[in-house]
Amino acid sequence: MKEVLKNATLSGMSYSEYNLLFKQLVAEGRTTGEPSEEKINYTKLNLSRSKRLDKTGFIPERFQQPFKETCEKQTWLAISEPWCGDAAQTLPFVNKIAQLSENIDLKIVLRDEPPELMDQFLTNGSKSIPKLVILNDQFEVLAHWGPRSQAATKLVIDYKTEHGQLDDYFKKQLQVWYNKDKGESIVNELANIVKTLCPEEEIV
Repeated sequence: MKEVLKNATLSGMSYSEYNLLFKQLVAEGRTTGEPSEEKINYTKLNLSRSKRLDKTGFIPERFQQPFKETCEKQTWLAISEPWCGDAAQTLPFVNKIAQLSENIDLKIVLRDEPPELMDQFLTNGSKSIPKLVILNDQFEVLAHWGPRSQAATKLVIDYKTEHGQLDDYFKKQLQVWYNKDKGESIVNELANIVKTLCPEEEIV
């Protein structure tokens, strides 16, 4: 497990490199993983959403302190894919969090490269992404989060319970929810996780 995490971290992309891949895929009309017209279309749409959040998204000041006071070097290993809508809504905020602390190094890997990494962080048996794994400098798992905030997850579960599956209508409604939430649910949950990783005496 530790060797898998170490290799993924060393081979992981920076956020800038991930965005370059994103743009190249869209320019060439491609996507990652097994290609389909739906995934290619979502990749194009997600690039637009990510670019918008890179420009307009921000970390509210009331959430910033735990990230700024991260007490040890950490790698935030994000498992993602350009075609994933939830990832497009999440990674821009994770990147902005990483920029708040010199102790947080964000690395991004694709879900199926290598597949044995994703297999360690399944959600109810599924390869749901994005998944964020927080590691110390010994490549030990301190915490993990994802694929969505608790609030967004409840929306998904409730809709599946009532309708049996997630359809295009729900995906549009989830996008509306993300727009209204402005990343606060994601940031709040990650701030609460980070608070638990530092002994109280080390927090000013």
